Amino acid sequence: MEWFKKNKKETEHVRETVKGLNDRSFQIPAKGVVMKVYLENFKNLNKSFGYDYCEALLAQITDYLNGVSGSRVFRYIGVEFMIVLEGAGEGAACDLAAKILERFESVWTVGESDCVCSAQIGICSCPTYAEDMASLLKNLDAAVAAAEECGPNQYAVFDSKLHGQALRRQAIARYLQTALEKKEIEVRYRPTYSLKSGRFTRADSYMRIFIQGIGLIGAGEFMPIAEDSGQIRAIGYYALEDAGRFIARLLKAQREFESICIPVSPILLIQEDFVDQVENVIARYEIPAGKLALELDDTALSSVYLNVNITMQQLADLGVELVLNHFGSGCAPVTGILDLPVNTVKLERMFVWELETNPASAAIAGGLIQIAKDLNIHIIAEGVETENQLNALNSYGCEYQQGFYYAPTMDKETLVKVLGHTLEESRITVEEEKRKMAR
Repeated sequence: MEWFKKNKKETEHVRETVKGLNDRSFQIPAKGVVMKVYLENFKNLNKSFGYDYCEALLAQITDYLNGVSGSRVFRYIGVEFMIVLEGAGEGAACDLAAKILERFESVWTVGESDCVCSAQIGICSCPTYAEDMASLLKNLDAAVAAAEECGPNQYAVFDSKLHGQALRRQAIARYLQTALEKKEIEVRYRPTYSLKSGRFTRADSYMRIFIQGIGLIGAGEFMPIAEDSGQIRAIGYYALEDAGRFIARLLKAQREFESICIPVSPILLIQEDFVDQVENVIARYEIPAGKLALELDDTALSSVYLNVNITMQQLADLGVELVLNHFGSGCAPVTGILDLPVNTVKLERMFVWELETNPASAAIAGGLIQIAKDLNIHIIAEGVETENQLNALNSYGCEYQQGFYYAPTMDKETLVKVLGHTLEESRITVEEEKRKMAR
């Protein structure tokens, strides 16, 4: 950029300043508050404006944080900053956080170019909730994550509620290994109804565990914890083995079904042995092409998981059906499936939930269903709970439907009774399962 050519000395000063601040030597105050400031859209700024611009921007932000806080600011990792407020209370920290975020609502100017940079702030009191560096960093991460859930330029305080959530996560992480060793992870299934055949022809696996003192924990809660704790491989391959064994049982019993699907963490997709593990299960249980389906979250298509398309093609070559979740959510562009071997998509369930109340949602759902049909891709609508939703989906010709209206989750023994049968033939079994859930 021309501005940097004219200001070479200032640019070099900026680099030295930022380099000097890349420091992890800050100490936990004996009494006080630590704030973590995270710049959440900095990668996009780097792509748009370049390295030198962002270096200058970081130095400018650092100078501002130093000035407004009156405390030393530590550049911790990448675009994370730590501010140690010795002797301060949460009230003062919150006032400071609000002031900092107000500045981030305005543009930053470097040279002759303006940009908008958003931030999230986490706040943790010491020693109330952090007596060592490990707990401090975890708690600040939890507070920043809580702030992110509220939108851009927010702050959150690590308090008794977040502390309780952290303890819950720790308890679940500790129990996961025991649950695997004792085979206490329960695998249940959601049957899927085929509009074309008028029968239950597919099913998705769903895992849950019971932890004393906590209760039943679903995969939606414990899988992210397993990813963070490094236990996702063991749990993912446990689910894969269980699915292979169950498919073999269905084939031996000559049950009519299209596929059995298991959700797969994006982290598994980048494991070197993942494709080999899938191939091994297919070979050992003699699973025909199309009977094993793997459900991928659309975030797996992001740039974070490089070469995932290669893995997907290898899986497709093995005869695995690939199912993409959250179709239409916007997390991954609809065009992203054009060059991928995706066989089936799951309609973002938000559209199903709003079919009765939001005309715009109905129009979008109908459009997405038509897109899938035009691309010759199967589409499944999840979360069908009412007859009005069913009628709307039927009017759009949604091929597969799943939800409590049709059937709740069920164990393997019950699913065997339902697969390949019509709604009427399965009515007594399904109603019994619904009664069990209501108890």
